[in-house]
Amino acid sequence: MFRILSLCALCAIPSTAIAASPSPAEMAVPPDASRWELEGKAKIVEHQGRPSIFLDGGAATLKGFEMRDAVIDVDVSTPASRGFFGIQFRVDGDGRTAEWVYLRQHKSGLPDAMQYTPVLGAGLNWQLYNGSGFTGAVDIPKDAWFHLRLEVSGAQAKLFVKDMEKPVLVMDDLKSGLQKGQVALAVLIGETYFSNFQIRPTADAPWERHLPSMPPTALTRWAISPVFDALARDLERPLGASEVASIPWQDVEAEPPGLVALYRYRDAPHPRVTFQGDFSKRLDPQPGMKVLYARTTIVSDRAQVKRLALGYSDDVSVFLNGKILYRGRSAQWFRDPGFLGIVNPENDAVYLPLKKGKNELVLALSELGGGWGFVCRLEPPGGSALASTGAGGSSAPATVR
Repeated sequence: MFRILSLCALCAIPSTAIAASPSPAEMAVPPDASRWELEGKAKIVEHQGRPSIFLDGGAATLKGFEMRDAVIDVDVSTPASRGFFGIQFRVDGDGRTAEWVYLRQHKSGLPDAMQYTPVLGAGLNWQLYNGSGFTGAVDIPKDAWFHLRLEVSGAQAKLFVKDMEKPVLVMDDLKSGLQKGQVALAVLIGETYFSNFQIRPTADAPWERHLPSMPPTALTRWAISPVFDALARDLERPLGASEVASIPWQDVEAEPPGLVALYRYRDAPHPRVTFQGDFSKRLDPQPGMKVLYARTTIVSDRAQVKRLALGYSDDVSVFLNGKILYRGRSAQWFRDPGFLGIVNPENDAVYLPLKKGKNELVLALSELGGGWGFVCRLEPPGGSALASTGAGGSSAPATVR
């Protein structure tokens, strides 16, 4: 099945599974072709003199086609003042994992007018993957046809808007890990029309990841718990010894530059966040919010204080050796109505009073949307990095000096 994205969720909409047929050398697919599977608010219309696919909270999936590397061309016109529209590619069979590049009409000309995000565990991850290679500025015409081109080659992709000579966004490392999948036109919200769709498969490029470097201070080895109902737990209370022993922990390793993207391991929750429409409700309980625990062990050769640089989405409690040190929330719209909640290790700092020997660091992490994850770096205050990674499961702990 394919899953249509919405503002707050990836909502499953059943569709008929269709086996992929051999890829043609080049294919132009008119809007009224039977190869389109329309879902959500989608229909075939005439717009500005052209037969078009209309989407507004819907998707059009190309049936019977699986792509690895390809060039995708399509014309777009949108009269909407606000919206999210673009191309999904390498979508897996149940729509839980994919790549997606989209434009935001209301951000035209701004540094985040367009965004690339992987879809992982049926959730978007734009708060985790942001900045160079993920977002960029572009002018988006209003209510006029303009051209999009997406070139996908191995683990990289390029997006062209209007100008087909120079890409406006270079995706230097596609994050989903998928090498093949379906193609779809998708719109979260905002009346958008698509016409003149063409796709041309290209020869498979070498699969070469272009990962950022891993800082030596990054904590990379963690163990994570299953997901719990956040509202049913006291998130300022540390886990007891019996709870720790009863939880089935899963060892995970952070990806460069130290990010643990939790949607890779757990399904994305999709709560209806009340304060998205009413800032005064930001302190209200948020039904549907989930929490999991991440733990690691740090071995110190003496009693000392280390600075923990911390980025997280969307809600965190920090515990060291069974005592709470910090509680914070960095959800979209929480700190002010325009706040995005982008994750980076400079978001916050917590100073850890390490004892000599083993120290257990535990994070309670809750999610409200936009990507569930965290990044931690352990440094001496004002000094150079002295620590490598910690470990929370069966792996050996790190030593800091």
